[in-house]
Amino acid sequence: MNEPININEASFEKAVLQSPVPTLVDFWAEWCGPCKMIAPVLDEIARESEGRFRVTKVNIDHDPGLMQRFGVRAVPTLLFFKDGEVKDQLVGGAPKKAIVDKLNHLGAAAA
Repeated sequence: MNEPININEASFEKAVLQSPVPTLVDFWAEWCGPCKMIAPVLDEIARESEGRFRVTKVNIDHDPGLMQRFGVRAVPTLLFFKDGEVKDQLVGGAPKKAIVDKLNHLGAAAA
């Protein structure tokens, strides 16, 4: 869990919905400038998570079904899952602190 996990429709349920820890899903695209800007931040968060949460990525061009399933209309969109449900979201670029605060909040709610 030291780097973001690339997932698709086939791996989504196990990686996100059945995750024992809060999970961030980054909906992104290769052509998206803000997605490229936020990617290093998500890499850092994944490296620093120490197993407290999971960071995953969905390429919307490869898996448009997941984008439609969760009503994602813009990229990047970050969805925050806990216990198989979307608990929060951020659309567009966001500072690292805002993302980590949301993940920590989900983790604290479990304790």
